Amino acid sequence: MLAWLAYLTVAVVWGSTYFAIALGLESFTPYGMVAARFSVASLIALGLGRLRREAWPSAKETGHLMIVGALLLGGSNALVSWAELHLASGLAAVLAALVPLWLAVFSMAKDPLGPKGWAGIVLGIGGVAVLVWPSGGVRIHGGGLAAMVAAPLIWSWGTLHGKRFVHGGGLLTNVGIQMLTAAVIGLAVAPLTGGFLRGPITHKALGAVAYLALFGSVLAFSAYIYLAKAWPPAKMGTYAYLNPLVAVLLGSLLLHEAFGLREILGMTIILAAVALVQLRSTTGGVTT
Repeated sequence: MLAWLAYLTVAVVWGSTYFAIALGLESFTPYGMVAARFSVASLIALGLGRLRREAWPSAKETGHLMIVGALLLGGSNALVSWAELHLASGLAAVLAALVPLWLAVFSMAKDPLGPKGWAGIVLGIGGVAVLVWPSGGVRIHGGGLAAMVAAPLIWSWGTLHGKRFVHGGGLLTNVGIQMLTAAVIGLAVAPLTGGFLRGPITHKALGAVAYLALFGSVLAFSAYIYLAKAWPPAKMGTYAYLNPLVAVLLGSLLLHEAFGLREILGMTIILAAVALVQLRSTTGGVTT
């Protein structure tokens, strides 16, 4: 039951974070938002971990946790934030749904893709092509697209790295170490990439960053790390079915983002590709 609650949290809350990121970018730069979001979230997570008297990970595992934090939060999450400067939040969420495909590719050694898996990979590439193909004189921003291709790849690699090398330490403590790593990266990189702010701080942007810190980071990221340990990658990765649906709904209704026939077709193809990879006949996923 706890794993299913974690799954629903990741599926629904993370779907809403694309909308929150778009709001936060009204005032914060991408790395400014990373610094603010994960500074607050890491202190909360580490504080809760101390209150619960969680075990501290070994020095070796702490190093691996820092690698995971740098990849998932300081790298992949920052790329998503930067991409949303140039892409609609709903489109970013749809492209991020490729995470399960990359998880399957990186898990091939112990969980072969098989014909259905490879067909799903090809179909997923086709879905991306539909989404980004120039139409009506409108072109997708090349840098934003590149960021949203790289972000799922980095996220998947980091997820499997943590699953393989981190087995000790308390959940909130481990999450806090990863988020603290991202906060340090944000504080170091933001001054070199345009500073912390893009404009005056608004109540809307500040509320969005607070939501990202409390719900998107402390709650949902903790649920994701727990789920990555509890379920095999193929099963865990199905949260990506719901993220785009939530993000597209919020983006269309509240941000008035365009989401027409081509976007619906591309999203349908990508989710079908994810389904094909997930439902292939396998041994049940990585068990490292």
